[in-house]
Amino acid sequence: MCGRFSLDVDIDFLIDRYKVIKKIGEFNSKDEIFPTDFSPVIINRGYNELRVLKWGFMPSFAKRPIINSKSETVDIKPTFKNSFYNKRCLIPATSFFEWEKSGDNKIKRRIYVKGEDIFSMAGLYNIFRDDNGVEYYAFTILTTDSNEEMKSIHYRMPVILPKDKEDLWLNINIKNPVILKELLKPYEQSLLIK
Repeated sequence: MCGRFSLDVDIDFLIDRYKVIKKIGEFNSKDEIFPTDFSPVIINRGYNELRVLKWGFMPSFAKRPIINSKSETVDIKPTFKNSFYNKRCLIPATSFFEWEKSGDNKIKRRIYVKGEDIFSMAGLYNIFRDDNGVEYYAFTILTTDSNEEMKSIHYRMPVILPKDKEDLWLNINIKNPVILKELLKPYEQSLLIK
């Protein structure tokens, strides 16, 4: 699961890191991004585009925003299926948060990717309408089983894509679910948990 994350870099860093050609929206670095906040995502339209989108899918049946989607069923669930094949994105982050149970208490843990200033979580985006009928874009973060380092904290974690697989995830010409779902696995490199 991923209920909060941080992005402690500026837009210029993101533009350089993701080779962004077009930018839509403004963003200031944030130590903690909450559901329904706006945050940058990277999409590909033949070139990389940075868009600042709202966190949480809000289909008409939902009572609250859907901030995460299970990678195991993302290709068959009606809420996510079209986005999985046609509207994939990268969600840049500098860390994410998870709450570790300790008896009756919960300890807030901050998790980094060891040796990386920034990493990309696999995401989907889509268009929704607010209560006034105005269209807006929103994203959701894909989750998977926890890797060994995370298992003591939580049984799920966000899908963190290796840097060399980011372009593959963004490539909307790739529709083969086997190729795509092969990317949606527990992170294999080291994490730093604080």
